[in-house]
Parts: sequence; structure tokens; C-alpha cells
Amino acid sequence: MTVLLDQVLTPDDVTRLTGLIASDSAAFEDGKATAGWAAKRVKSNEQAKAGPKLDALRRDVRLALERHVLFAPYAQPKSIFRMLVSRYKPGMEYGLHVDDAVMSGHRADLSFTLFLSAPDSYQGGELIIDGLEGETAVKLEPGQAVVYPTGALHRVAQVTSGERLAVVGWIQSLIRRGDQREILFDLDQTIRALNETQAPDAILDRLLKTKANLLRQWAEL
Repeated sequence: MTVLLDQVLTPDDVTRLTGLIASDSAAFEDGKATAGWAAKRVKSNEQAKAGPKLDALRRDVRLALERHVLFAPYAQPKSIFRMLVSRYKPGMEYGLHVDDAVMSGHRADLSFTLFLSAPDSYQGGELIIDGLEGETAVKLEPGQAVVYPTGALHRVAQVTSGERLAVVGWIQSLIRRGDQREILFDLDQTIRALNETQAPDAILDRLLKTKANLLRQWAEL
């Protein structure tokens, strides 16, 4: 299951973070440095070097994700880790690959891409996720994000003009299995919808009990 998150960052947030990145044009390195052995063969991009600016950006993005109304109900995050700023210039792309299952001591359950560049400022650069229904191409407005299973094959189409900036990162979920996360997410959204219609407390209490007991049964702390 893939979820789109609207307005993770405000326009002012996007301007501030892209300004932070642009203030040091030399602070990028070959993206192959963080790729697994198989992905290195198909990866052609740049990534922001480690340092105080990247640390500040990671902190701001983590807080923004945690504030978003859909992020926690969908991802059930235990840890958000290894956030990177990726940059694609003309001719760069990331071929079809799957991300590592374990990174930095964490199980990678979910991946996210937070777009920073306006979609009309570059050509190409779609995130293309391969699923049972075929390929899904994602190219979002600045400040929007997509969260998808880390086990999915995916690629970034070649950028033919302009520049594509994005923040990518990974999530270890409290809930290992994707089908169980989806059940909890559906329950959460149903409870919220019923609450807005002023459903009887007895109904809401039963659903809240069910959600809590499923979380207790499935969560890995």
C-alpha cells in the first residue's frame, strides 16, 4: 500500500530548506557512496554530505512527518532513519532496484520520498514504483511526500532538464507486516470519520478497543 502525504512542508519550509541546501553548492557527493553493491550499478545522482546543515534538515523533516495527520496512523513508526538529500541533474537517473532490508541497524519496512522541487522545474525524474498492478509514476508538488513499502522494486526516471531535489528516508515500523499496518490504518480512518459524524460513544469505544488490542498483539517494541 502506497500513501501520498499532502503538505508535509509548508511553502515557507520548502523555501528555507532548499535555501539551506543551495547555500553550499560543494556539499554534495556521488550518490553511489550510500548504495548497496547491486544498486551501485544503476545509481547516478548526488547526495548531500554529512554535516550540521544536513542534521538540521533531517530534524526538521522528521518533526514535519511526525506532525502529519496520516503519517503515524499509516506507518506506525518505531524509527525514522538514514535520511538523505538527493539531487538529480540532466542525464542522471536511478535504475530499477530494491532497497536494502536492513540499514544502520534498523529493519527497513517503509521508504519515503519528500519532493522539494516544483514538478514543472524539471523534466523526467518521476519516482516509478513497480507493483502487481504495474508501474505507478509519482511526481509531486514541493512539500508533498509518498510513503511506500521498502520491498517494492522502484526507479527514478532520467532527468532530461532542470534539477530534482528530494529528501528520501526509511522507516522501521512497530508493525512488521504490511497487511496488518493496512488494517490498523483502515480502523484509524474509520474511527476518525465516525467521530466527525458524532457516532455514539459505545460504537467508538468498541472500535478503539479493537484497534488497541490489535496493536498490542502485533507491535514489536
